[in-house]
Amino acid sequence: MATEGGGKEMNEIKTQFTTREGLYKLLPHSEYSRPNRVPFNSQGSNPVRVSFVNLNDQSGNGDRLCFNVGRELYFYIYKGVRKAADLSKPIDKRIYKGTQPTCHDFNHLTATAESVSLLVGFSAGQVQLIDPIKKETSKLFNEERLIDKSRVTCVKWVPGSESLFLVAHSSGNMYLYNVEHTCGTTAPHYQLLKQGESFAVHTCKSKSTRNPLLKWTVGEGALNEFAFSPDGKFLACVSQDGFLRVFNFDSVELHDCRVIARGHGHKSWVSVVAFDPYTTSVEEGDPMEFSGSDEDFQDLLHFGRDRANSTQSRLSKRNSTDSRPVSVTYRFGSVGQDTQLCLWDLTEDILFPHQPLSRARTHTNVMNATSPPAGSNGNSVTTPGNSVLPPLPRSNSLPHSAVSNAGSKSSVMDGAIASGVSKFATLSLHDRKERHHEKDHKRNHSMGHISSKSSDKLNLVTKTKTDPAKTLGTPLCPRMEDVPLLEPLICKKIAHERLTVLIFLEDCIVTACQEGFICTWGRPGKVGSLSSPSQASSPGGTVV
Repeated sequence: MATEGGGKEMNEIKTQFTTREGLYKLLPHSEYSRPNRVPFNSQGSNPVRVSFVNLNDQSGNGDRLCFNVGRELYFYIYKGVRKAADLSKPIDKRIYKGTQPTCHDFNHLTATAESVSLLVGFSAGQVQLIDPIKKETSKLFNEERLIDKSRVTCVKWVPGSESLFLVAHSSGNMYLYNVEHTCGTTAPHYQLLKQGESFAVHTCKSKSTRNPLLKWTVGEGALNEFAFSPDGKFLACVSQDGFLRVFNFDSVELHDCRVIARGHGHKSWVSVVAFDPYTTSVEEGDPMEFSGSDEDFQDLLHFGRDRANSTQSRLSKRNSTDSRPVSVTYRFGSVGQDTQLCLWDLTEDILFPHQPLSRARTHTNVMNATSPPAGSNGNSVTTPGNSVLPPLPRSNSLPHSAVSNAGSKSSVMDGAIASGVSKFATLSLHDRKERHHEKDHKRNHSMGHISSKSSDKLNLVTKTKTDPAKTLGTPLCPRMEDVPLLEPLICKKIAHERLTVLIFLEDCIVTACQEGFICTWGRPGKVGSLSSPSQASSPGGTVV
């Protein structure tokens, strides 16, 4: 933590920190960067991003790492806390001219030891599909920049899909693509599918199916990033206008959000917020003090069940054996341009302000999930009874560089998008009637209805835009004194340059800064005897 007068403590780079579960330690041997180890001059460059994928091979070392620095893109075997990184042997390395990679994402559903699909977005607006194992370039989307000329800010595969992916641009638009379709030789024409407060969705108007399938316009200014919930049902977007918006992805419905808490710790812009599915606080209490049910616990863990199966199993087992209820305290982290890493605990008294607190002592455990994710995700939280709090990813998990677990079946695949999008506007999921109470109608978006007989006839209910100045003091943007204030468990300076990546893995935490250094922080009890690679030096002779 910084001292009042600024002194040595403020500028000292931390290499370890301690939480209730133990000591986290920086592992210098597991640092990835450019092979020549020369720090990149980050002035004016695009953010360094990191993507993970597990190839599920039989070697027990199936993790792969991709990161971009400047005009370069690297693909390595990620050895984590077990072995030292060998920077002299990237599996694939690409240097681009005229444009820079800005973001990327692996398709976990199709990844094998022989092939992996990697999407890469670029500063000039294009999106490339490559296979860094086969070292092939499959397709280039928006090649002529006829769809969007602005920088790609985020690209992700749709959870549960082998072919659909979503791309966000600094223009404020998002586009849904299918890798099996072409983009066409002329600029696309669109027809309105649905619009609401501060958003509109259009379908591509064409005689034959082409990309993009959908065009989303969200908020005002650039779309900085988006993230799917692990089940693929919800899509959360953050815009330059300062709003976080959460949509039901397949029905294109906007949900209201509520601020749960505010955090006080960073001294500059926050770059990434991510949940840690492997660390949880379990609180045991008197059954008489608990007003929920087993279903409430299932809902509590809904969004994280794909990432924390063992956690859910353990909690359910405890509940059924000793009849003592447990509640989950969520751990999440954040990194910012102030070069600081903060870890936070979101506790039961914040999530359930009207529920009596347990008198039992809280203890923290590191849970070992069955399959480590490529990143981290949040979990939904519902209160017992009819009152509903928004899922945590809506308010805490963006920006989020990680990819959702693609093993779960998305509701998207049961609807229009999976069965073909040539007649996307005529699908029944957009034709069904929406019932709005007067209160909900005032707060929610307006619906656009497309006739199945003629997609050119629109019946739209337009609304006046919300004045941001009038949202202050409302549940959408409460005043500081109206919401709990969280203090971080730890707040440490861990880099010289602004931090751009925070990913929680089973045995470590991965961070990256704008200099292009990707660092591994071993979790408590996860760092054992370490073996070195046969060649642990770069071509320049620098020892890793």
